[in-house]
Amino acid sequence: MPSALPDGEPVPDDGALPASALAGAAERPLGFYLHVPYCATRCGYCDFNTYTATELRGSGGVLASRDNYADTLVDEVRLARKVLGDDPRQVRTVFVGGGTPTLLAADDLVRMLGAIRDEFGLAPDAEVTTEANPESVGPAYLETLREGGFNRISFGMQSAKQHVLKILDRTHTPGRPEACVAEARAAGFDHVNLDLIYGTPGESDDDWRASLEAAIGAGPDHVSAYALIVEEGTQLARRIRRGEVPMTDDDVHADRYLIADEVLAGAGFDWYEVSNWATTDAGRCLHNELYWRGADWWGAGPGAHSHVGGVRWWNVKHPGAYAGRLAEGRSPGAGRELLSDEDRRVERILLELRLLEGCPLSLLKPAGRAAAGRALSDGLLEAAPYESGRAVLTLRGRLLADAVVRDVVD
Repeated sequence: MPSALPDGEPVPDDGALPASALAGAAERPLGFYLHVPYCATRCGYCDFNTYTATELRGSGGVLASRDNYADTLVDEVRLARKVLGDDPRQVRTVFVGGGTPTLLAADDLVRMLGAIRDEFGLAPDAEVTTEANPESVGPAYLETLREGGFNRISFGMQSAKQHVLKILDRTHTPGRPEACVAEARAAGFDHVNLDLIYGTPGESDDDWRASLEAAIGAGPDHVSAYALIVEEGTQLARRIRRGEVPMTDDDVHADRYLIADEVLAGAGFDWYEVSNWATTDAGRCLHNELYWRGADWWGAGPGAHSHVGGVRWWNVKHPGAYAGRLAEGRSPGAGRELLSDEDRRVERILLELRLLEGCPLSLLKPAGRAAAGRALSDGLLEAAPYESGRAVLTLRGRLLADAVVRDVVD
């Protein structure tokens, strides 16, 4: 969750949505994202809305405390129930992210999930995920989560190489994420993901292959691999600007992506989104698919974004301000926007084109359809799906996904 928030119109104090946003809601899937904004230390590459204890000291008081955060977030879940009214939908997915959610007690995460179950109900096959720092969990913690209803967990591995982890300011020990996978399986987790980052300054092709092989060897059924993005204002950006570490270029990122796809495919992982691979359809992250397919989700927590029926809104960023608004019985929303039909068309193309199934060519205007034809001729789109009316990226197209999207959205 990037730290910057967009502009927008004010959110009413009661959080009420336009009637148009709730029309037909029963037919749309609903997910919840729960943001936990706390970290033990700040990673040098991170631009997310997160806070260490030092950063919060004196700026949020007791309201920003980790100790009572679960209570505060439960208040927003109850607000969501009031805003969504008599919507009969059960929640299809829950994703707890951060930050480091597992800095909270396992019982706190279970209590937050319990509030969603109590207020909305969970679908019988609901996917319930939390992110986890490998050093912040152990067998007992994982068992509590599993017994409390979590069935999917995502560990931040990033790399198997110590010198790469050091550049990223990651504090876990190499080998610990792999051990976590075994502990999660022993606790009964159905699905386990490992997150990897490629393109870190000082990382070699061999380092990257070693990380992929270590991740695969641990036995997850899902792997996410993201190119390192150096965000302005981060410690890593400052180090690169001072010449302390080199910056990798787009060609290196492309090479690493090709290595990832080759190694993962060879181990039985199939891509289903440009940066995500799973061993089975059941192993896909259903929560992320809600985002990518424009479904409804409520984002609870500081800086969290939500989308319901074409209305998108975002919460105030600071944990103290967030808790203060809820304590006063007010929505924590900082701003919102009503998406036009054109906005939603463009977003569908942006998101769906990154998926294995691609996007319908019918979404494209004449200029975009012409651009898609050129992309097909250039080997960026698959021929057979194109003939059936869908734009699906080839492997080379995945490398140039952003450029393809720019061309076809007119």
